[in-house]
Amino acid sequence: MKRPLFATTLVLVGLGLGATLLRDQVPPGTAQAPAVPQAERSARLQNEQNTMDIVRRYEPGLVFISTEQQVVRQDPLGWMFGGGQETQVQQGVGSGFFVNKAGDILTNYHVIAAESPTGAADRITIRLMGREESITARVIGLAPQYDLALIRAEKLDPKLITPIPLGNSDTLAVGQKAVAMGAPFGLDFSVTEGIVSNAARTIPIGFSASGEGIMQRAIQTDAAINPGNSGGPLLDSSGKVIGINTQIISPGVQAGGVGQNAGIGFAIPVNAARNLLPRLQEARGGVVSAPRLGLAAGLVVQSARGTVPAGLSLLSSEAKQQLKLPETGLVIGEVVPGSPAARAGLRGAQQEQRFPGGKIALGSDVIVKADGRAVDALEDLQAALLNKREGDQVTLQVVRGGERREVKVTLDASAFK
Repeated sequence: MKRPLFATTLVLVGLGLGATLLRDQVPPGTAQAPAVPQAERSARLQNEQNTMDIVRRYEPGLVFISTEQQVVRQDPLGWMFGGGQETQVQQGVGSGFFVNKAGDILTNYHVIAAESPTGAADRITIRLMGREESITARVIGLAPQYDLALIRAEKLDPKLITPIPLGNSDTLAVGQKAVAMGAPFGLDFSVTEGIVSNAARTIPIGFSASGEGIMQRAIQTDAAINPGNSGGPLLDSSGKVIGINTQIISPGVQAGGVGQNAGIGFAIPVNAARNLLPRLQEARGGVVSAPRLGLAAGLVVQSARGTVPAGLSLLSSEAKQQLKLPETGLVIGEVVPGSPAARAGLRGAQQEQRFPGGKIALGSDVIVKADGRAVDALEDLQAALLNKREGDQVTLQVVRGGERREVKVTLDASAFK
């Protein structure tokens, strides 16, 4: 939810609250406010105290992130004045949080991303709670497919680092408390509260090679999340991070207006980030990708972005019947020798057929499911691999020669390079 900075005017609207005294069966002069049950008072105060304790203890671990990026734009009227291009400075804001005493800060990739050789903004600075100075930060690792990034502030006093402990997103239950921290609309160090509305919502997150989002599990919450909250933590009632706030459903954007919270926000489960942290810390400013099986798509088509992989659903039923292919699936074009796919016995193209606007591999395996989830695109296969580690297996259902079979692929070190 990276957005250009803009002046935000807050209009405070006073609401006059009127009360009507119901006098039926109440003698004059004896009207009293209805008694609040003791259990209700106690529960309300316990929840309030719990929220205040979380904020007091862990809000100092929240980080306000600012970015600057120089962008060269074509001036549509430049020809009138002997020019043609102009350089603009794009600014953005977001959130992040400390994950260890070394000062590593976890945030969303899209908070610091930019069209540059490094994939990150020219200048990234952070600011800590209660302090005015901005501190330059550098990229430790980027994971566009996961929409995650790790940065570290330079020359930061270790005494100012307050890590927020990571929880376990696999044990979440719908209805449990959720506290979101961040900088909505640039209003730094803001806190909202809600519940976990859904513990395993599937939405497109991250950025694939073809530009499409990768379907991943996400935590849905009604805790208010707005532009600027991206990268901030979502915490449970113990103050542990259960997710990294990343997206909202915004009717404003759909109607062509400014994005705003509509009670439906999403966070990346913290376990996905926990699994990725060691690789991000070792990336040396580079990009961390999802594990690779060692295969390439066998159906590719021409698009505005160039040649891109596609799923069988793109073809007509007549074409698939003629080629004896399933209705949906990912055609394998090439299998890399020595890769996990090759060791599992997956078969690549035996021949190739071109057609206007693309080409398709013939005689190869077609992946139709990965760990029980339907596959019809490279992104579907990536989604099944995102949270895998070295030594894990992925079970593929493939169609070979019109017959379906199961193939188990074991991920080794080569899958993570």
